[in-house]
Formats: sequence, C-alpha cells, structure tokens
Amino acid sequence: MEITEKKPYAERKSYAEDGSSDRTAGGARLEELIVYRDFEDGGLLGEMTRIMDEYRETVKGGGTALEEKRPPMAASLYRCIHGLIELAGRYGFHGNLWHCYLANLLVNNENSYSCGCEIRGEIQGTINQAVLHDIVIFKELYDYDFGPLAEALRVPEFALIENYVSSTRESKVYNRRICARICELAEKFSRDHTPEEMKATLTEFYREYGVGKFGLHKSFRISHDGSGVHIDPILNIAHVSLDDLVGYEIPKKKLTENTEAFVAGRKANNCLLFGDAGTGKSSCIKAIANEYYERGLRIIEVYKHQFQDLNEVIAQIKNRNYKFIIYMDDLSFEEFEIEYKYLKAVIEGGLEKKPENVLIYATSNRRHLIRENYSDKEEIRQDMHTGDTVQEKLSLVHRFGVTIYFGAPDKKQFQEIVRVLAKRGGIQLPEEELLLEANKWELSHGGLSGRSAQQFIDYLLGK
Repeated sequence: MEITEKKPYAERKSYAEDGSSDRTAGGARLEELIVYRDFEDGGLLGEMTRIMDEYRETVKGGGTALEEKRPPMAASLYRCIHGLIELAGRYGFHGNLWHCYLANLLVNNENSYSCGCEIRGEIQGTINQAVLHDIVIFKELYDYDFGPLAEALRVPEFALIENYVSSTRESKVYNRRICARICELAEKFSRDHTPEEMKATLTEFYREYGVGKFGLHKSFRISHDGSGVHIDPILNIAHVSLDDLVGYEIPKKKLTENTEAFVAGRKANNCLLFGDAGTGKSSCIKAIANEYYERGLRIIEVYKHQFQDLNEVIAQIKNRNYKFIIYMDDLSFEEFEIEYKYLKAVIEGGLEKKPENVLIYATSNRRHLIRENYSDKEEIRQDMHTGDTVQEKLSLVHRFGVTIYFGAPDKKQFQEIVRVLAKRGGIQLPEEELLLEANKWELSHGGLSGRSAQQFIDYLLGK
C-alpha cells in the first residue's frame, strides 16, 4: 500500500472554485475531530457544513446539477442566516457572525485541554497534537470563502452576516464585557495565519478568562430536575464594588483578607457575616464576586431547601481550576428545620474532605443561626444531657472559622452615609435640608441602616 505524506496546512486549499480540494471544510471533517466534539449549540455547525459538502459535490456534477439542487440548498442557507442572526440577538454578537459562532463554540467546549488550560495557561503533553489537529479543521471552517457559494445559490443576503451591526440591547446570555471579548477573539482568529497561531490565541483566552459557563460568568444558582443537579449562570449581577459600601471598613477588611488568602491559594476559612438588617452583608458578597472574578473566583448561590444537593454541586466543581464560594444569604433555621444537618456535614464532618477550591460564605441576622426560645430552658431542665443539647445548637456556627459583625450605624454614621451617597448621585441640596429629610425618611422606613440611606437617595434621584 502506498502511503502519501499529508501536506502541511499552509500548502492545502480550503476551497477551489472548481470544487476540488485536497482537504476541504465540511461535515466529513467534523467527524475527524478528536478533542472538540459534542458542541452544545452544534446544530447550526452541522447544517452549514452540510451545505458546504452538497455545494462541493454539486459543482463537480456540472451546471445542470447545481440548477436542480439550487432551491433546496438556498432554502437551507437562508435558514442558517436566520439562525446566525437569532444568535446575534441572543448573544449580542456583531461583525462576522459565522466567525463569532465558531469562536463561541470553542470557548464553551469543556474538554480535557480547555479545562486544563483555564486560569493556568498551556498544558504539556500529547494532547497538544490532538488539539492542533482539531484547530486545523476549525481554521478551514474559519477561512471558508462563502462568496462563490452564495453567488451560485443566488443568496446575496449572506453578506448581511459577514459585517453585522448589532442592536444596543443587552445580551440575554452574556454581559456586555464577555460578549465583547468573544467578538474580539473572533477578530483575532481572523488575523491568525496558521492553526498554530489560532491555537495559541485560543489557549491564551482560556488562561485569561477560562472556559465554558464557569469561565464566562461570575455567579451561579443551582437547579434540580429529572436529569440531576445543574449549576446555572446568573446573567445579571449587581455591579457593586467594595468602595461603594460606605463605612464598615473593619468588617470589609476582614472579609477581603480571608478572600485574598483563598484566591491566592493560602489557607482560608468559611465566613459568617451576621448582624442587623440592611447593613450591607449581602452587598459585600456581591462586591467580592466582582472584585475577584478576574482572578478566578466564582460564587454559587444556594438556598436552604437545596442543601441536600450540596455534595453533587461540590462534585461538579472540585476538579476545576477556579475558586468557588458557596453563598447562602439570610441563613437561619427554625427549630423544626433540619436542613442545617446537611450543611454541617458538608462544611466539616463528612468522610470526604472539602475541596481546597471551595469555601462557604453565609449572611444572617442571627449570630447562632438556629432559633432559640425561652421555652428551650424548660426543655434543658428535662434533658439528661443539657451540654449535648447546647452543643447541637451551636455546632453549625462553630464551623465558620471567621465571623464578621455588621452593626446598624448610629445617627452620625447614618448621616455620613447619606452625605457620601448624595455626593455620588450628584444631588444638589443644602446639607442641612438633606440631613433633615434623611432623618424623616429613616423614621418611617426601617430605621438607621445603609439600606434605608440608599433607599432615601434613590427616592431623591427619582424625583
């Protein structure tokens, strides 16, 4: 058997006008993919490559064959144009929508290579050769010239998706920053002359931003259906920063020091933020998510009724290169609620050690989390092991190594918060009048707190 040496990529043709080529982009090439397979939104890719294949074979058959098959092929191409424009509306893409689509497939495909490169950068080993093999195919798809095909099928509208101007609406899937980065990646791929350069560009994207939903989103919630437990992105998170929170410098410093240690790979503790309502506990967690996103920190919000799913959630994230904070807002338990037992086992006490890339952060208005009543004293008198009863009630809070108190501001602190927020909001009121109105507001809107101060400023801005 004669063995022919495969030509280097640079010497191959991606498409010749007569339809002949050494290796050409198409559905058959997709079957040769090794690492990058099973794309979540791969239906459009299959349809586009099928059109490429059919067009190539039809051109070989001559002009009569093309004229016979032109109507159904044109209809298929119009469906693809529709799909790409819908994609632009959903994701917020602009420019060459075919290129954006291919780039989006690559940045969302979680495989052994992409997950290994996330946050850390290029990995070593034979996997690089397999990935380069796949990138050669994607380079062919990327460089495919649709001009002759669109002209032969009489579909001039294909030009619409080659230089598409998107609307100003927000993406339904990505925030504006992530959408812009994927479009920028698509443009960088256009400037890459070889598969090696394209692979290097993609690997750098993985190192800088990560891969898949964990790479492209800051915060998540969990859902449970018949197929199991899912970690779903939260698409709109408040863009609050720690500097936006007026006061509470000591609590913020304690929280950031612990988070900094965690993100840097040093020892860190689970955190409980407790104290008065409206003092910024939840806002601090949101600010932490924004502050450390670029360094690989992700937040997963979990509710009490989902505690039984915690082990499955941790199983899905423990081998990723990100740092995860499992966040529980307004955490407290009535006596009849036993969900805290699941939480105790997850935090500390189960046979399996909690992964080093996972911490628990919780906020609560209660210091001890589990409600206690005066009637408990009567029960304790009837209990033969009163010490055990008390320890059972306190064992959960003791599993948080760092507890941070957020107290309601006094009158002077409240007025300072109002001054700062008013200045940031550009409110032009004499200080005496501003503080007088703020005092009236807090008397009928929840008392002295950062939340009531912010609500007062929002009220003024609304007027």
